[in-house]
Amino acid sequence: MDVKFPIGQLELPETITLDHIHEWMKDIETYTNRLRETVEGLSESDLEKTYREGSYNVRQLVHHIADSQLNMYQRLKMVLTDNNPTVPAFDQDEWAVQPDTKLSVESSIKMLEGINERIVALGKSISEDELSRVFTRADEGEISVATKLAKLSWHEEHHLEHIKIALGN
Repeated sequence: MDVKFPIGQLELPETITLDHIHEWMKDIETYTNRLRETVEGLSESDLEKTYREGSYNVRQLVHHIADSQLNMYQRLKMVLTDNNPTVPAFDQDEWAVQPDTKLSVESSIKMLEGINERIVALGKSISEDELSRVFTRADEGEISVATKLAKLSWHEEHHLEHIKIALGN
């Protein structure tokens, strides 16, 4: 197994359909419960475990997942309301060391509950025409709604597996 990409890199179907979106929304809908079950009751030393040398620890991963979903949710809202908006990147490594990442992981799980609920509501209401809407990131170019929804699901699963690996170390 590639520890950096334990579930593999994001692979998109040639044509993303609403059926794909609805499947991804099911994963997002159950994610916070699965995350909470994985990290509930962990000791401080467990929260400091990493999945590989130089990686985020479990606490940082949980906060990173929430930060990332927040940013991706904002981009999704922008692309659904603006015509090809340019969206900022965020320096995830700088975000991972801000003082708020010392808080309990429960703060980010609570945040994720609300964000994911909103993402699922949007995802379930997306039309075929909206799947091809795009936004632009200066560092990545144009990204479609369909691709963003795939990444929202994949990213969470990717890091849940990282947490499980870290806890097994």
